[in-house]
Amino acid sequence: MTARPLADPTRLSNMPRPRRLPGDPGTRDAVARMVRVDHAGEYGAARIYAGQLAVLKDRPGTGDLIRHMAEQERVHLETFQKMIVDRKVRPTALQPIWHAAGYALGAVTALMGERAAMACTVAVETVIDEHYANQRDALGPEEAELKDTIERFRAEEAEHRDIGLENEAELAAGYPVLSSVIKAGSRAAIWLSERF
Repeated sequence: MTARPLADPTRLSNMPRPRRLPGDPGTRDAVARMVRVDHAGEYGAARIYAGQLAVLKDRPGTGDLIRHMAEQERVHLETFQKMIVDRKVRPTALQPIWHAAGYALGAVTALMGERAAMACTVAVETVIDEHYANQRDALGPEEAELKDTIERFRAEEAEHRDIGLENEAELAAGYPVLSSVIKAGSRAAIWLSERF
């Protein structure tokens, strides 16, 4: 019996790949996941800022910056809340967890100091910037309105990240560890909220 030659790997790499693989969600399901996770994320962000404001609301400068970012997050949340209803998308079942976890993260980092609160903002918004950019790139022309909304919100989240950096986030005690833990938690929350 003669062994069959292995397929030529250079030939295989030139073959067109399907845009969607078996088991991948269809377009409608993929968009529903986007709306669900973005609603959950904006809800979590609003809770983080609520926790930070509970501690830092009276701090000159910092309180005003957090209120500015919280107001933008409120608009984001209202927009995705409307999309959840209009598109008949099931919200995440994990919202009660994000309610408590978001507030706790905001309050704890604020109790650690203004720089730690800003470090929290930088970490979360860095992940959200990447997340929104990936969603924007995945959406086709049939979802132009959603794509525009995501891009507008992505720009505002990047503004929040920049505000944190301008306000000495990187000088927070234990910044590399704090940032890594918050980024990992944010990525896990995204993954879970898309699915549950």
